Amino acid sequence: MDNPVLTARELLRDRFPDAQAAFLAGSVLTDRRTPASDLDIVVLLDGPPAPHRENLVYRGWPVELFVQTEAVWRGFADQEAATRRSPLLAMCADGMLLVDRDGLGASLQDEARRRWAAGPPPLSDHERDHQRYVLTDLLDDLRGCTDPAERVYLVSHVLQRASELVLLTGGHWLGAGKWLSRRLAAADPAVHRALSEAAPRAIAGDAEAFTAVVTEVLDLAGGPLWDGYAIR
Repeated sequence: MDNPVLTARELLRDRFPDAQAAFLAGSVLTDRRTPASDLDIVVLLDGPPAPHRENLVYRGWPVELFVQTEAVWRGFADQEAATRRSPLLAMCADGMLLVDRDGLGASLQDEARRRWAAGPPPLSDHERDHQRYVLTDLLDDLRGCTDPAERVYLVSHVLQRASELVLLTGGHWLGAGKWLSRRLAAADPAVHRALSEAAPRAIAGDAEAFTAVVTEVLDLAGGPLWDGYAIR
């Protein structure tokens, strides 16, 4: 396939000649690029056909388009930030600015970088307790699990929840799928390595090391919580 940056520029000229700003983001710009990597492109227009999201194949490249106006961009950024996971801010903060008409692209990239560096909203005590309760309950289920199929799902769910708890209590942004792994690896390499190495053994039936690491995660967040937990 063609060079991803040149391909993205050509797509923008073909599809969005009046774009005010555009960013190319994702693994194609890093050494994590694989044959399955796609072009993630954020496009800012001053009106229709924005806003919309579209998937397509362009010159052999799978492409995800995030087409927005400035107002929609800000609305999405605020909504995502409230969930402590913002692909949009990450794409614009770390991505390559390909189009910048009248300085809008540079302005939004500066804003995205500031907001990303500041981190997500902190957890409230209630939210932290809920995270502790959910993970405690899942860990208890895993300890008592005897069904191999159920164990696969439980380990996967515990792995996700434990990873999220480390990120949340540390004031780091969340991620989904591969990005959850990458966020945890950047935030706490030791815990990421311990969980990643122990999880396959837990799925195979030896969960001792995995449950020990997850218990440590719980302890750092205030300890296991089940008895006495209430929602009012």
